[in-house]
Amino acid sequence: MIPIRNIWLLMLYAEEFKPELEKANKGYDEDRDDIPNMIAEFLAKLVEKRLQRNLSYGYQTESRTLNRVRGRIDFLKTERDQLLSKGKVFCHFEQFTIDTPSNQLVLAALDKVASLIIDNAELRNKCKTLAMRLSRLGVSYKPVSKAHISAIQISRNDIDDKAMITASKLVFNLKLPNQDDNGNFIYSPVRDERWLWGLFEKAVRGFYKHMLRDDWKLNTKRNLQWPVEEYHDSGAQEILPKMEVDMILDNVNESKRIVIDTKFNDILKENQWNKQKLKSNYLYQIYTYLMTQKQSDDKLDADAMGVMLHPEIGSSIDKTMTIQGHPLRFVTVDLSATTMQIKEQLLNITNIERYYH
Repeated sequence: MIPIRNIWLLMLYAEEFKPELEKANKGYDEDRDDIPNMIAEFLAKLVEKRLQRNLSYGYQTESRTLNRVRGRIDFLKTERDQLLSKGKVFCHFEQFTIDTPSNQLVLAALDKVASLIIDNAELRNKCKTLAMRLSRLGVSYKPVSKAHISAIQISRNDIDDKAMITASKLVFNLKLPNQDDNGNFIYSPVRDERWLWGLFEKAVRGFYKHMLRDDWKLNTKRNLQWPVEEYHDSGAQEILPKMEVDMILDNVNESKRIVIDTKFNDILKENQWNKQKLKSNYLYQIYTYLMTQKQSDDKLDADAMGVMLHPEIGSSIDKTMTIQGHPLRFVTVDLSATTMQIKEQLLNITNIERYYH
């Protein structure tokens, strides 16, 4: 079982949230269990800071009946409603307003997070008060949908709002599955595996993007090329599937590379003789990632290490073997551990010295 606080932790890393915490000069205690309260505190602090300097304005399209022409006339509606006879026209125009989708999201997030706050009436009231302040300034409350969230893009003009919008988005991404009486996440493979798999992959990538030791960095390359020497038939290139890895870590100082693929299920399965074995298709997958790049122009591909990273669901394992010059490591991370222990387990992936001679 995974504690709910660790699901929140994965979401924090998946949203690449930690650097925003640091930019806000807020202490980040990774052993805190009340992560919902931490997000509420963070969001409230950011909103207060923005209100001191005024919220961002933006142009929004409005449509209404006017006494004079403004923007573009809607001739069909003007004629249908016989507005000209009344000295009016129906127009579509751009309005410079504080009631932007981003500010609407922040207001809705304050209202939402207030209901998630754990045993802190003062913080709950602060979030509600800030929501009312935004409303009085002219920001309207609108229900938040996935489409609303995904449509909000941070432009150069909104860069000061980035942390506030990131925190607000996170509030609405907390679609936590069921939990038991002890606050543990109840895993349902049929319902939750796809969501958790995506969350786990994003969280690990976000963690490595911001938490790696100085000598390591997350490589932005994810699409690998098939080492095709020649296409003999027309259309052969079009039917070749993409080869995309979850993440690549590079240590330029040591000229080493780690290719990581994540899954959210048990790393072992029982064969017909009741023996626990690695899943062959996963083994073939990571092997293919490594061997197809062996002759690439990038020297780090020559002896890159492959890692299959799973959560500890049914089996705890950390086994490594070298196949044709490439170390292959099969390892699990215990998501029921403390946040500091999870951090150490993920950083341990970069301890590769004993696998090379």
